[in-house]
Amino acid sequence: MRYIVMDLEWNNVYAGKIKGFINEIIEIGAIMLDENLEYIDEFSSIIRSSIGKKLRGKVRQLTNLTNEDVRSGKPFASVMHDFGKWTGDGDNVILTWGDGDIRVLIENFKYICGIKTIPFLSNYMDIQKYFQHKMGLPSSHQISLAAASELAKVDEGEFAHHRAFDDSYITAECMKKVFDPDDFFNHVFHCDNSFYKRLEFKPRIISNINNPLVDKSLLDYTCGVCSTHCDIVRDWRLSNQFFRAIYVCPQCGRRTRVCVRFKKYFDHLEVRKNVSVITDEKVHENAQKAE
Repeated sequence: MRYIVMDLEWNNVYAGKIKGFINEIIEIGAIMLDENLEYIDEFSSIIRSSIGKKLRGKVRQLTNLTNEDVRSGKPFASVMHDFGKWTGDGDNVILTWGDGDIRVLIENFKYICGIKTIPFLSNYMDIQKYFQHKMGLPSSHQISLAAASELAKVDEGEFAHHRAFDDSYITAECMKKVFDPDDFFNHVFHCDNSFYKRLEFKPRIISNINNPLVDKSLLDYTCGVCSTHCDIVRDWRLSNQFFRAIYVCPQCGRRTRVCVRFKKYFDHLEVRKNVSVITDEKVHENAQKAE
């Protein structure tokens, strides 16, 4: 088993063929580890731009790459062919920090090469998600590579962030800090049709309260003080992704704002419910705003 930690840099450009913007890959870097997490080899290449004419200013600032650098790179298809040979035909897992890189890679293969799958991709892991799982961090907040390296006490002083090879090295070091052979492969995806469908699926907020996925029981509210079933006094309305309503307790008179959000992912529905007591001060403040 080999672990291939990959990182990409890209430039957001307008693509005439799709009449929209695409993230065009301009650099790839990767580190190869053996089954003992020892370094075997490395891969690094700048990719010649075939869609965009110039790098965006922010990209130049972050990567220190110039337009001349990108113009002197190798074509995307050629680099990917070399990378596929470098990864080999053996058993391996490709890992990236977050799934953004793998999404962009699929997008580039589709646009430039006309294929919807990545030839050398057989097993994949989002090491950011695994790192957060092992560190006990909430999945709702995605930690940056810089923050993760600091948390894991990875010495990154000699490397420059936002260059593909350097970021792949730092990612590999973060991976080694949390690697657990007992559960690592529970987080690895086999790259079959389901894997690509999962990546193509765009999470969406449910905005229709009558959608069958909306569990109406979650729209009820019981007083947090006296446990009495509350009456709704302002009906549900959608605002900033949340359904919001106001309830009043018939027993103690406490008014409560209830907010519920339903977000559909490929294989699950995420529900968030927040409640906040409406104080007299808040009521007075809202009345002043209405005036």
